[in-house]
This record gives sequence, C-alpha cells and structure tokens, in this order.
Amino acid sequence: MLAAVRSLRCLRLGLNVRCSLGEPLDAAPRFFAALRPRGLPRYSSSRAPSDSGPEGPGKVHRVPAEHRPSQFDKKLLLWTGRFKSMEEIPLRVPPEMIDAARNKARVKACYIMIGLTIIACFAVIASAKRTAERHESLTSWNLAKKAKWREEAALAAQAKAK
Repeated sequence: MLAAVRSLRCLRLGLNVRCSLGEPLDAAPRFFAALRPRGLPRYSSSRAPSDSGPEGPGKVHRVPAEHRPSQFDKKLLLWTGRFKSMEEIPLRVPPEMIDAARNKARVKACYIMIGLTIIACFAVIASAKRTAERHESLTSWNLAKKAKWREEAALAAQAKAK
C-alpha cells in the first residue's frame, strides 16, 4: 500500500520517479520540493546571506553590492545632493544609490524643462503682443514676400527676353 501511495503522489505531480521500498516517506516530499519552482529568484545586495529567501539560508542569488561610479555618475550624485564634493564620493557605491540619484536627476530635469516651457510660452506671448502693436501679421509678411518674388521673376524674364 505504501508503494501505491508513493506512485500516486508521483503521478499527481506529473513526474516519473521511482521510489524504493526502503526509502522513508519524508525523502519523497523533500525530493519533490527541490523540483518545484519557487517563483522568481531573490537578489540581495548585502554580503550576509538572507534567511528570508525562498530557498532558505545560503541559497539566495546575489548580485555585486558595490559599483564603481563613472564620472557622470559622480556628477549625478553631486547634483542630486547625495554628496557635497567629489572627494567625499567613495570608490565603490551600491547600485541602488546610483539608481536613486538617476531617478532624482530625471525628475529634476523634467522640472527644469517644465519651467523652461512656461518661460518660452510667456516669451511667445510678449513677442506676439509687440508684433500686434506694430500691425504686423504672418499674412502681411507672406503677401510682401510673394510680391517680392513676383518682381524678381518679372526682372529675370525681362533679362532673358533681351
């Protein structure tokens, strides 16, 4: 009966695994637990192994916790206010710190562009008011330009006829 239960367990999981008769009952669930997917791998930037990972202690996938910043990264870290001077920036910083600085710089750049767009709108409004005071418009400019082209074409036609 024990062998039948084990074979049913193997069939239910869709695996073709032979369990020996002398093997304890606890060995089969441990074997199947190792085959069962546990979700996405967990990444840790700390040097100490984490016990909260899905595979247990010591089984956590790790990425390097330190990153050597480039000159551009250093300027971003300074501009976002993380460090006060270039000398304060360590040789290696966590990648999360650089990601946070890039996100902060991205937001600052967006705010600067929004401000410049608003300033440009006011400049266009002021320029339009000045041209309206001089009674200039795009249509008058366009008509004057076409009249000038007609004169030049007429002069060119007279020069060819001679």
